[in-house]
Amino acid sequence: MASDSNANGAANGEKKSIKVLFVSFEGLIGDLAWQIHKEGHEVKYFISEKSEKDVCDGFVDKCDDWKPLKDWADLIIFDDINFGGVADGLRKEGKAVVGGSAYADKLEDDRDFGQFELKKAGINILPNWNFTDFDEAIKFVQSNPARYVIKPNGSAQNEKELLFIGQEEDGNDIVNVLLRYKKSWSKKLNNFQLQKFVQGVEVAVGAFFNGKDFVYPINVNFEHKRMFSGGLGPNTGEMGTLMFWSPGNKLFNETLAKMKPYLAASGYVGYVDLNCIVNAKGIYPLEFTSRFGYPTISIQMEGVISGWGDFLHQLALGQNAELRTKKGFQIGVVIAVPPFPFTDQAAFKRYSEDAIIIFKKPSFDGVHLGDVKFVDGDWRLAGQSGYSLIVTGSGITVEEAQKQAYKRIDNILIPNLFYRTDIGNRWVRDSDMLHTWGYLY
Repeated sequence: MASDSNANGAANGEKKSIKVLFVSFEGLIGDLAWQIHKEGHEVKYFISEKSEKDVCDGFVDKCDDWKPLKDWADLIIFDDINFGGVADGLRKEGKAVVGGSAYADKLEDDRDFGQFELKKAGINILPNWNFTDFDEAIKFVQSNPARYVIKPNGSAQNEKELLFIGQEEDGNDIVNVLLRYKKSWSKKLNNFQLQKFVQGVEVAVGAFFNGKDFVYPINVNFEHKRMFSGGLGPNTGEMGTLMFWSPGNKLFNETLAKMKPYLAASGYVGYVDLNCIVNAKGIYPLEFTSRFGYPTISIQMEGVISGWGDFLHQLALGQNAELRTKKGFQIGVVIAVPPFPFTDQAAFKRYSEDAIIIFKKPSFDGVHLGDVKFVDGDWRLAGQSGYSLIVTGSGITVEEAQKQAYKRIDNILIPNLFYRTDIGNRWVRDSDMLHTWGYLY
């Protein structure tokens, strides 16, 4: 299958082939690797995590160690934070690198630092307080009753279920959750933030950065983080997203655009996203994603016309890379199986391991790789996360994009699959407010 895709890509008249090396901890970036491979470029993919080693097998060429290949590659792509120091070193050697800088890693990994840098850049931030002691945090809430959001810092951020949005104005629910975390998570959750809750529309703005400046158009997106339709259930990180590409607007100019000199000074090259709460009073950034987003990058593929290999290579070389995009909207829906969003190796083995993905009709339009592999002519689940596929659709209207995405999902069969059926439904309400407040102009 991989060789067929390569032949197809070359037949499409792509520019000169380049050699691209993908480096990953957990196998997050396979879909982009496959896309660039289909464009006719030569791809090698390294995954360090043992449990995820088989992710993307059969779709692209894999390698057991990436370091001996760094001189082979024309472009090196890192898919996650905590590669920043390595990426900085490779750039100093003259390598073309997308993803990571020590500074950008810290923006995402250390919430307090991220908020400090936003404030330094002249961007509004919400009041927040960092704690390493549960009792101190509980005393703080009891002395300052209000609605708060509990946000883990550091590696505990990966435990998405620990993020908790308070509902009670006196903060009593926050106190109860902190007491439970103290009992069950005190060893792992040793650094967390309480952020003041503000009512509004949650919206993110992101853009690619070439080491010196942002590349236009920018991306405006609306994540759906909860597991079930209607925003119910545990926080999964993301079950789907609505997005569109836009020229610079007020939302971007008053937030992410002001980070330009700081990102440039760090030498960062890649995608950066800033999640915000906005209301009639202002824009309040919540957190950075200074890397590719997942499933964001797969949904972006639905809306980008440019070849990804050429675009990212130009980006890494600091050139004014051209990003051509579709008009209208893109929708992406995550297709998952147990134990997602939790980590449970036994449950994955019992319910999902090596399960075949069946396509009723031989159409793969809008189908993007999660943790899957291609074995003996079949698409099968890989890894152990249960994060299976991302299915996308596009249209001039949100309704058209939804219709296309969900029609494509109807073509897919996986035992025990689940997904949200309401991705994009908030657009009418959210867009009315965002336009009234003038943030999208």
